[in-house]
Order: sequence, then C-alpha cells, then structure tokens
Amino acid sequence: MSAPNPRARANKRLAGKLFLVVVAMFAFGFALVPLYDVFCQITGLNGNTGRIDERVAQASQVDTSRWVTVEFTGQVMNGLPWEFRPLQNKLRLHPGETAVVKYYVRNMTAETMNGQAVPSVSPPRAASHFKKVECFCFSRQQLEGGQSEEMPVRFLVESDLPEDVKTLTLSYAFYDVDSSQARRISNNARLATHGREPSQHRASSGG
Repeated sequence: MSAPNPRARANKRLAGKLFLVVVAMFAFGFALVPLYDVFCQITGLNGNTGRIDERVAQASQVDTSRWVTVEFTGQVMNGLPWEFRPLQNKLRLHPGETAVVKYYVRNMTAETMNGQAVPSVSPPRAASHFKKVECFCFSRQQLEGGQSEEMPVRFLVESDLPEDVKTLTLSYAFYDVDSSQARRISNNARLATHGREPSQHRASSGG
C-alpha cells in the first residue's frame, strides 16, 4: 500500500484547524451577549444597575453634605397587558442613604401571567453607583387574573457618585416571560445577578 500523499495530509490538517476556528467563533458569538450583560452589570454601562448585600448597605457612609433626586418611571412592553407604575414620581435623599419606594402592578386579564422587570438608570455614568438591596426585578413575578400588588425597591446611591450628578432616573420595563424575547431577557438578568435570584414565585409585598 502506498504512503498517504503529503499534500492530502496537509489539506486534512488544514480542514481540521478551520473547523476548530469555526466552532470557536460560534461559541464566542453565543457567549458574547451574556458576557456583555455581566460587563454592563459590573460597570453600569448601558444603564444597568448593581446589587449589594444588606450588611454592605447598612455600613455605607452617608454624605449629608449634599442631596440627589431619584426619579421613577415604569412601562410594560408589547404583549403584557398589565398596569405598572411607581407610587411616587421622585425622592430626594443623601448619597449613601438607604431608601424604599414601591411600584404598583395589576394584571388586567382573566389569565395567570408571568412578568419580568428589567431596570436601567440614567444618566448611564451614574448607573454603577445605583445599588439595589431588594427588588421585584430579582425574580419573575406571577399574577393571577385581576390580581394587583405593591412591590418595593430598596436601594441606595453610593456616596462616590460624581458631584455634578444631581438627578438620576430609575426605569423599569416589564416583559411577558411567556414570550421568547422575554425569556432571553430574563435569563440575561439572572446571569447578571450571579444566579442568586429565587425561583419563579408569585409577586408579593416582600419583593
């Protein structure tokens, strides 16, 4: 039997290398979106907010020498027939001070539905200084037909917020998690908070 053609062996090795490159590029592209979400979570890029432990919040240094105003907005996205809004439009506080606000949500249908709230903060450069201790956005919210809830958000604005930032806006978009788009957003939100959220449960006043 004759020895394999050297050129054939070289072509086979090249084909194998190209296949590995294609697989690696596909894997990188698949992971890029969740990795970007984690990067946004850490840096505040694109308005993503962070999460801190209760003990860290309690130990935070309060800067009583200045005030910041936090404004609150909320909206539901297409496909989710819920009413959703903040119970107060703004709050004035000291950086480093822990505060609580509530949002109102109501399922306007006769069917049980699941929603996931995705937060953002503007201006984007202030987002990394906005930390949530407790938030209904940490998990899916299930509402039966006609059910309504008041859901708290416990947060603080870090005392190292840039001096020229006087006003921040916390916004929530509520998505229908029964849709494919919402499932992707919900999965990315869970990854960004390091998988610490509880499993799906009914919305309650405990967030």
